[in-house]
This record gives sequence, structure tokens and C-alpha cells, in this order.
Amino acid sequence: MALYVLYEHAAGFGLFSVKEFEEIGMILPQVEASILDLSRFNSIVKLVGFHPFKTAVAALNNVNAISEGLLPDDLSAFLDTTLPKSTGKKSVTLGVADAKLGAAIAEALNVQCSHIGAVPEILRGIRHHFPQMVKGFTNQSAAVAQLGLGHSYSRCKVKFNVHRSDNMIIQSIALLDQLDKDVNTFSMRIREWYSYHFPELMKVVSDNYMFAKVAHFVKDRKSLTAESLPALEEILMDSEKAQAVLDAAKMSMGMDISVIDLLNIEMFAKRVINLSDYRQQLASYLHSKMNNVAPNLQALIGDQVGARLISKAGSLTNLAKYPASTVQILGAEKALFRALKTKSNTPKYGLLFNSSFIGRANAKNKGRISRFLANKCTIASRIDCFTETPSTVFGEALKQQVEDRLKFYEQGTTPRKNLDVMKEAMEQVLEQQKTTDSSAKKKKNKRKQEDTNGTEATNGTDETPKKKSKKGKLNDTNGADDSTLNGSSFLDTTNGEKKKKKKKNKGQEMAVEA
Repeated sequence: MALYVLYEHAAGFGLFSVKEFEEIGMILPQVEASILDLSRFNSIVKLVGFHPFKTAVAALNNVNAISEGLLPDDLSAFLDTTLPKSTGKKSVTLGVADAKLGAAIAEALNVQCSHIGAVPEILRGIRHHFPQMVKGFTNQSAAVAQLGLGHSYSRCKVKFNVHRSDNMIIQSIALLDQLDKDVNTFSMRIREWYSYHFPELMKVVSDNYMFAKVAHFVKDRKSLTAESLPALEEILMDSEKAQAVLDAAKMSMGMDISVIDLLNIEMFAKRVINLSDYRQQLASYLHSKMNNVAPNLQALIGDQVGARLISKAGSLTNLAKYPASTVQILGAEKALFRALKTKSNTPKYGLLFNSSFIGRANAKNKGRISRFLANKCTIASRIDCFTETPSTVFGEALKQQVEDRLKFYEQGTTPRKNLDVMKEAMEQVLEQQKTTDSSAKKKKNKRKQEDTNGTEATNGTDETPKKKSKKGKLNDTNGADDSTLNGSSFLDTTNGEKKKKKKKNKGQEMAVEA
């Protein structure tokens, strides 16, 4: 049996022949150490052929194909011309590093491939001695080729990543959760800090965001007068609360603080207000991204719960691959394994607990409704992942099914069948597609008409001076001597005139000939 080894390098493909040896000895540490010696390794492995890449684009295309388990055309042609064919007496085996690539080569070229046994150790030695085994190749050129191909391959993978929008959702929901914690902590700090000066404000204004805005506006409570009442009403949007703040400032039991302390409190309150405003902007950004990426999941369970499910799964594709039982307990892994270890009851819900449906259900129906909701979430995520024209029709239909199931558990009203609901949703989607297609056709027709009208207008402006020049020519010919008239030229110049004029012209020609 003849063994050949294929080695893929950033500079090209190399094919090496391996002499017969005992594979049992390859396991010994002495033999593994001898692989690092070039003279000993050259006695076993020799270069048969090397196919360099012509351009960096060709190298990138070949690497992309190999990473996906496909056989590139360059490699197929190289193996077809360089690798000897197996005969009845002597069989040829090709050693490869990747099992998927070996399967593709075996299917395309009918060559027996192997990636186990002594092949990994031989590839390790080839990788170590490759610059010395190829003529005109150095360690520096190998490093440059590897660095360039590595950068281009990574750039290509990032550019054509199918989870680009999913990553934006994952980062935004993580930042949103962090902002909620930080804003809550900072709001409690500003309440405690400003309460030394104006403790009654905490009872009048309960909202953290409003408290920070009022503290930033009031500053020193002694400066509050009746003139500042309209501005307080704009902030609090309540005249009674504004009057209560004004009255409490006059009768406050707080201590007096210095101007520097008030300045620091004012700066900190401004930071809290800015963080709260940015949190609202981030929530609107998350809403728009969820509407573009997963509209049905958003319509079913909302922006934040759907984004947390996508973040926990890693991407929308991974979430679509999960069964409903996994989606149901997604986020409750610790409780699940603790229950399995202690042989107690497993959790009924994970991240789905934040949905409003489970909060509205009774205690005995929470498990049922969470299982039903997880089932609908898997359907919505699969529709969002694999559909070409995203819409919220299926998400609204699935949400209505969950509402009907809640009514069934509470009142006993029988819900509609899933088949009927899905048929109705499909009809609505088809109607929407027809309307969008018709509107797109109308827009195209309008554009075509505008283009044709524009071209006709330009042609009309070009033709008007030509007609005037023809009329001028006719007048000139009519006023000229009869001897200079030529019938053929006259007919050529009067092709665009009416029939009556042609008859008159013919009469003039007859007179000239006479």
C-alpha cells in the first residue's frame, strides 16, 4: 500500500510520498522526537508535487471551500494530475487532516482517504519542515503568506456572518440589563445624598427619574419661590405635586449644605438623567432591531423577553433549532441540574417567566401555559429564521392562540384549532405579498412612463428647429430659378410633408420638365 499525504498551506497545496514503515513504532516517544530532525524525516517523507496559489483571492477561495468540507477545483486538478492511480497490485491511500475534505475527495476522485493512524504525526512533521522541503521557500515567506491569508479569512468570516443582526440584539439587551442595574443604583444614591438637604422630596416624588430631574432643578431648597412653580409643573406634569414640593421646601427639616456639595449633587443628578434618557433610546433601538430580525417573536412575547431568548441561545438560528422543552427552561439551567441532582421537581419556566402570560395565569396553570408558550415561541422563531419576507402576521396569530388558551383555563371556552389559525394566517400573508408585488409593479410602470415621457420631451425639443429649417429650405427652392430644381432632391426634402403639398410639388416638377 502506497501512502501519500496532502498538506494545505497558505501558499499552496503540497503532496508528499511516505515510505513504508511500522505504524506501531510511531507511538514511541523516540520516534515522535525524531520527526523534528529534518534528515531523518526526509528519509521517510519526500515532496512529490507543489501547487502554489496564483493570487490571494484564489488562496481565500480555496481555504473557504476546504473549511466548508468542499473540494476546490484547483485541488481536484492538482490531485488528478499528481497523485498516481491505484492498481490491482498496489493500492494508493491519501492522508488528509480533515475528515470532511477526505470524504469529498473520495467521492469526487474515487481515492481512498485516511485521517487517522500515522497521518497526524506525519502532517506534524511536514508542518514543521515545510519551508525547508520546498525549493525557493523560506520561513519568512511562509509567515507572510500565513499572516495575509489569516487576515483575509477572518475578515471574510466577519463580513459574511449570518448572525450580524443577532449580535446587535445580543449586545443591546446585555447593555440594557446593565443600564437598568446602574440607573437603579445611581438613583438610590442620589435619593440618599439629596435627602440630607431636602428629605421631604422623597415622599412627594416617588419615581427615580422624576426625583433626579427635580433635584437637578431645585438645587438649594431655599431658592424655591412661587415663580419656579410653572417649571416644576412642566417637570412633574402635575400641579398638585409641584405645589406640594413648594410647600415642603418652605417647611423642610433638612440641613444646610455648602455650594460645592450642591454642585456635586447637581452634576451627579445630570448624569443619572442622561443615563435614563440613553436607556430609553436603547430600548427604542432594540425595538427596531427586533422588528427587523424577529418580528413574530417580538409580537408574541415582546422585545426584551425575545431578545433575552436570542441572547441565551447565542443566535436566532440556534433558538430555532431548539425544541420547545429546551426553550421552556432556557435560563433556569442551575435549577434544572439541582433538581436532577436532588431528584426533586424540575423548574417549569426560565426566561419565559418574565412574559405577561405566565403572570396572568393561575398558580396551577403556570406550568401548562409556559409549556404552551414555549411551543409557540419555537414556531415563531423558526418562521423568523427561515422566512424570506418577514411579517408579524404569524406572531399576532400565535399571541391570540395563547390568549385563547388562557381563557380556556380560566373560563372553559374552547379555543380554535391550530390548523384553522395557521390557514388564516397564511392567507393574510399571501394577500400582503400580492399587494406588495402590485405596488412594486405600479412603481416600476410609473418610472418607465416618466422615463419615456422624458425621452419624448427631449426628442420633441430637438425636432422643432429641424422642421423650421426644412420649411426654410422649401421657401428657398421655390424662390430659386427653374433650371436649378432637381426632382429627386426635392422629393427627398419633402418626405415629411402632407399629401397635398406633394401634389403641388409634382405639378411644379411637370412644369419644369416641359
